[in-house]
This record gives sequence, C-alpha cells and structure tokens, in this order.
Amino acid sequence: MAAEVGAMAPDFELKDQHGAPVRLSGLRGRRIVLVFYPLAFSRVCQGELSAIRDDFVVSAADDVQVLTISVDSMFSHRVWADQEGYTFSLLSDFWPHGEVARSYGVFDEEKGLALRGTFIIDAQGVVRWKIVNEIGAARDVVEYQKVLDGI
Repeated sequence: MAAEVGAMAPDFELKDQHGAPVRLSGLRGRRIVLVFYPLAFSRVCQGELSAIRDDFVVSAADDVQVLTISVDSMFSHRVWADQEGYTFSLLSDFWPHGEVARSYGVFDEEKGLALRGTFIIDAQGVVRWKIVNEIGAARDVVEYQKVLDGI
C-alpha cells in the first residue's frame, strides 16, 4: 500500500550514513522532506542530492529536515556523503531490502530499488504532498520549497 496525501506517513527506523538510527516518528514537530532515490553514485541521483545540498538545504526553514533513502548500504552512503559533502541524512533501506520504499509505494520489484519518490510530511506526521518519477526522471527541488511554504 502506498503512502497517500492526507494519510499518516508510514513510520520507519533506518540507519543513517554514520550508523545512527533515525525514526520518522521521532521527528514529530518538524516538517520532513523524504526523498527516495535509486542508487548512490549514479549520475541522476548525484545531481538531485547535490541540488538538495546546494539549492535547498541552505535556504530551508529551521523546522525542515531532509531525509534521503535508498537500498544502498550504510557504508556506501558514508563514502558518498563524505565524497560529496552531503550533511543531511542518507538512510539505508538495505535490509529487509526495500521494506520502507515498499511501504511508501515506490519500490520497483523488478529492478530491486526505489523509484524517485518525494514525500512532504507535516509536523504531525501527515503526508501533505508527493511526487513519484520513473528512475531516469529527475525531480525539481524548487517544488519542495513551494510546497513547504504552503503548510
């Protein structure tokens, strides 16, 4: 079942690139930009996460937190984050493989990885906006701020 606008966001706990557990419900009171991406070190994913780093995080309000998720291991995320200067959370949906992506309806069973899904979650944990793109279609991070300005 997919996460739908107006519904509570499925809760999860995953490890970030430093091995620290991050639980979505533990972030209540903050607005969340939840970004699923297929694979670290890929061209389109690097472009998207670099845009988040360069164009979004620097201007986002203090109550906004970016969480990114892929099926890559925590260790891959650590190397990639260090290499690219990503300071936001890169969460590993490695095992059980793709379980969180499935709960949001963005797991590609045939390819074994997440589609490009973004979910804006309000401070109470409700999904307020979502977009799901095919694997090769990049998202525009400018949209994220427009949506956040409205909630």
